[in-house]
Amino acid sequence: MKNGISRRTFLGTSAAAGLTTLTFPSLVTGCAKEKTTKKTVEVMTFLDQAPDGQELKAGLIGCGGRGTGAAIDFLSAGPNLKITALGDVLQDRIDSCREELKKEKGAEVPDEMCFVGFDAFQKVIESGVDIVILATPPHFRPEHFSAAIEAHKHVFMEKPVCVDPAGARSVIATARKAAGMGHSVVTGTQRRHQRDYVATYKNVAEGMIGDIVSANCWWNGGKLWHRDPNPKWTEMEYMIRDWVNWCWLSGDHIVEQHVHNLDVIHWFTGMYPVKATGFGSRQRRVTGDQFDNFSVDFVFENGIHMHSMCRQINGCANNVSERVQGTLGSSNCQNTILDPAGTTLWKYEYPLDDQGQPTSEIKISPYVQEHIDLVTAIRTGKPINEAENTAMSTLVAIMGRVSAYTGKEVTMEEMMNSDMKLGPTVYAFGKVDVPKAVPVAGEAYVPGSES
Repeated sequence: MKNGISRRTFLGTSAAAGLTTLTFPSLVTGCAKEKTTKKTVEVMTFLDQAPDGQELKAGLIGCGGRGTGAAIDFLSAGPNLKITALGDVLQDRIDSCREELKKEKGAEVPDEMCFVGFDAFQKVIESGVDIVILATPPHFRPEHFSAAIEAHKHVFMEKPVCVDPAGARSVIATARKAAGMGHSVVTGTQRRHQRDYVATYKNVAEGMIGDIVSANCWWNGGKLWHRDPNPKWTEMEYMIRDWVNWCWLSGDHIVEQHVHNLDVIHWFTGMYPVKATGFGSRQRRVTGDQFDNFSVDFVFENGIHMHSMCRQINGCANNVSERVQGTLGSSNCQNTILDPAGTTLWKYEYPLDDQGQPTSEIKISPYVQEHIDLVTAIRTGKPINEAENTAMSTLVAIMGRVSAYTGKEVTMEEMMNSDMKLGPTVYAFGKVDVPKAVPVAGEAYVPGSES
């Protein structure tokens, strides 16, 4: 009772005890290494549509809302693209996905190319596809990614790419294998494929705000959704249907959702934090074992701080954004750069509408753009591979979660060496052997202890 949730519960022992230890990427890379010397930074050239070429067949693993949306975005990316196989553990998800694909894109997937069960991912991979789209709950991502690359497939996988340090190491190892094979991997961090963000990054990286000295990021929004238990469902089916509320499946919302904002800061600073001290709590969430708010102070190797804040509670002030402060100005990372007095130095020029009036919308949705960029990389023979960056951003989010759950400072070195692996050892419809208690940080009050 005194110690509450211990660090050992969430960090475990050294990875060397039974897991492969990897050399992680440098924690200081890119523009942050250099000072304010003016330089030219090359960024991605965006096409409005992927070039034509030989037909590319994709298989979708995880047919819920995000998976269905990703499949539609893939079909919107260019000519000669097909969805030829679907896989999910739940039949109704496949049924609704097939219906939506036909309605939105006129695409039909035959019965014999639809696979149900925990082994459906392997059947999709083996079905003759060129590209695998991974959109199950993130717990399953490392295994599915490894199987796809082992079978020599290109991959689009949704963020986050794991829920624990063991998963992060697996994804990084697979990412390096994919790079050696020349396979392309895009990871659902769509801000890196969003034209206003990329243009802003270029200006920041070229020195417009000077050296970055601090950063903030937020995903404060309302409740997402939940599912109530159904007597017709086993505990496993219920948890999968309610997955955004269970840490072993989603990683908690600091990992599942807020990773977008954290990734933007890592992109703009060129660094990953080396330690985190955070707190959080559960105020309103009605199912699962997760918090619904986090506040984390991340510290980088050069001493700068990033404050991260995320919340999923209705009726509160909302803010989904990022900010970097430099010695010569600041930026919202999306479309604006200001000098120290708050005067606009630069602003992204959005396309004009049919009446010639400025809009606030980019030309191509980043959800489609990331598939355009993936298909373009495949067809031009110029591979791209985002998996390692996203694995590191996910690991940073996990570090913040562990600090908030335990109330302790947690370092990146500890995360890199942790053997924490969430979830059951066997996947089957029935009881799920995982802890289900909501974490409680710190030490409990003991009457008389203050005397």
